[in-house]
Amino acid sequence: MLPRLNELEHDLLDRRQRAEAEGWIGEIEGIDLTLTFLRGKRDEASRRSRRPVVDLGLPRPRPSLPPEYSLP
Repeated sequence: MLPRLNELEHDLLDRRQRAEAEGWIGEIEGIDLTLTFLRGKRDEASRRSRRPVVDLGLPRPRPSLPPEYSLP
């Protein structure tokens, strides 16, 4: 996931450079906003990749309750 996010950032930076050259102010603002979200997503993915995996085991069916504890 991180390599793809880096690739997207590189592409957005290229698009931003072109938008600046063409004077597309609205496009620059949109790209800047997208870059902000993308960098946040990349930071979050990087943090998650460093956390250890927790083994929760396999789920098992619960034992049946005796009739006196069941709902009417």
